Parts: sequence; C-alpha cells; structure tokens
Amino acid sequence: MKIPFNKPAFVGNELEYIQEAIRIGQISGNGFFTKKCQQFFEEKFSRKCLLTTSCTDALEMCAILLDIQPGDEVIIPSYTFVSTANAFVLRGARIIFADSQANHPNLDAESIECLITARTRAIVVVHYAGIACDMDKIMSLAQRYNLFVVEDAAQAIDSYYKGKHLGTIGHLAAFSFHETKNIISGEGGLLVINDERFQKRAEIIWEKGTNRTAFFKGEVNKYGWVDIGSSFLPSDLIAAFLYAQLEKLEVIQSKRKSIWNIYNEGLIPLQRKGYFELPFIPDFATNNAHMFFLVCRDGETRDKLIAHLKKSDILSVFHYQSLHQSPYYSNLHDGRPLPWSDYFSSRLLRLPFYYELSMETQKWIIDLIHAFFIPEKE
Repeated sequence: MKIPFNKPAFVGNELEYIQEAIRIGQISGNGFFTKKCQQFFEEKFSRKCLLTTSCTDALEMCAILLDIQPGDEVIIPSYTFVSTANAFVLRGARIIFADSQANHPNLDAESIECLITARTRAIVVVHYAGIACDMDKIMSLAQRYNLFVVEDAAQAIDSYYKGKHLGTIGHLAAFSFHETKNIISGEGGLLVINDERFQKRAEIIWEKGTNRTAFFKGEVNKYGWVDIGSSFLPSDLIAAFLYAQLEKLEVIQSKRKSIWNIYNEGLIPLQRKGYFELPFIPDFATNNAHMFFLVCRDGETRDKLIAHLKKSDILSVFHYQSLHQSPYYSNLHDGRPLPWSDYFSSRLLRLPFYYELSMETQKWIIDLIHAFFIPEKE
C-alpha cells in the first residue's frame, strides 16, 4: 500500500538505547531501562507501575490480582479487543457484555447498574480512542456495590478525565505500547496499581510467582515460589526502545494532535451535510489523538468508502467486531441485543494515522473522501 494505515515512529534514541542496554550486559527483564520506564510513569502518575510484555499481560495480571474465580461475573464492553475479555475468561469468569453509547463506542455508564448481580466482581472500562468513559458514574457504582474497576487504557496514554490521568482512577489499569499506539515499543504494556493493597502481590505475580523483587530489595534473604504468576516482565531491549519514545512524548503528541485536527477540520463540512459522524469528545474528556475515525450511515457506505480509498492505495480499516457476536462467546452471551456495539462494528472506519503522515497526504485523503460523497460540485 502506498499509504499504510499505520507506520511505526522512530523519533529519538531508540537504537542508541538498545545498544546501551547491550553494553550494560543485562537484556533480560527488570534491567536498567525497565527501571527508567517505571520511574517515568511512577513520577507521572504517582502510582506503582510495572512494565509488561503487553497490555494483554497487564490485563491478565489484573484478573489474577482481583482473584477472579470460576463463575464470577465481569462487566465488559462488547465493543473492544478480545484481550479485554480474554484476561478474565482465562480465570473462569462469565463475561457480561455492556452496550456502547449512542454517540461514542465507549460503554454506556447508564446501562451498567442493571447488569450487576450478586456474582459481579468487576467492571472493566475501555477508553476507546483515548477518550474517557464517564468515570464518576462508574466509580460511584463500584463503590455502591463493592466492585473493582479496571481501566483498559490501551489507547489512552496522555489523556485525561476531569484533569485526572486516565489509568489512575480505577483500582487497576493497563496500557499498551504496541506499534499501533501513540508511544510504542513494538510490543509492550504497563500495569498501573492505584490500590496499594495490590502492590506487593503484583510484584510477585510479575516475577513468575516468586518474591524475587523483594530479594533484590533486600527485604528477604532468599526468594522462592510463593504464589501463582508468569513471566510478565519484558526484555530490557523493549524497555530501551520505549524509554527513547517516552523522552519524546510531548513531541509525538503535538504532531499527532496536529494530524487529528487537520482531519477534523477537513471533514467537518461533510459531517454537517449528514454523510457521516466524526468523533464525539465529551466535556469531561481530553483527546490524545490516538486515532481518527468516522461513522458512516450504514455498512454498505463504509465498505464502499474503504474500497474507494484503496483504489488510490490508501489503507483505511474498520475496527472491532462485537464480542457478544463472536464465534467463541456468542453461545455464552445472555442473549441481550447490544445495538450500539453492532452499530459501530458495521459503520466505523479508521483513517491512516501515524507520526510521519504529512499534511499533503492528509489533504489528498480528505479530498478523496469529499469526492466519494460529492462526485460533482454542488
């Protein structure tokens, strides 16, 4: 494809830091750059943070930390990536899917309370496109029913809810540094621990179920197997790449917000004519420019627009397919229709979005979209 949907950004000292990690001689987990990355986030969030191999790993750690047991119920949006649900399914949970809002793919906070039962243990929120869910309503519900809240903040780096960093509001949170995200390391993730009671156990789970971290801190004279866990910590080579990106966070974000604004300004005239809807950002949320999407009037129009752009070697893509309709879980779903999740599954289209995307290319894409909806000047 001439214009890909995504292109990994190299913006600073990625190669130099990888070479430095090799020179230091410790490229396994929890090395020099792992500690640098964790320190960066702990200073930013004022929370305990653990680097992981992926956001999926961070979510799986959340499920273990919450001691999810077979038969427990976990409320999760249907419009999300499979990892959000899979982390809890692996512990034996029954997933109770929540619908999206009518004006945004985020889960509808108003729909949650009727889904809570005596078996509900947790609510997992996904900040789609880095736009915050209504966390006051969700945290209020969690407090009322004694539930845990996990923030799937995979797309939400450098985004806020009423001035609070996303990922610092629920009891636990997971971020992603996959190559499609704003800040990347190829693969990579982060667990943020907002509830102090989970800190010590998180370090044990992170280190394969051993108290190895406590040993290196001098808190015990030897370490051994004390709990369940897995190898969730990444190589220091991944952390080295990530730290170079974190040093350029403001530069990356400034460029991405500029890209987002160019798309938005260029496509607003078509939204006003009713051809599609552009991203809605509530007053309580900020926009971290993770992606730019539009929601077409129907699936046929969406598919034809994808084909139209592809003719010019521009790759635009749809996104999640409702998990409650998935081959794996449809027979386990309770049968409730979730019309807004299905609405976004069939109509949402994401445009090319990456750090090196030029203004000229964006204007070309915008012009092609205009030409699709308005073939001749009105």
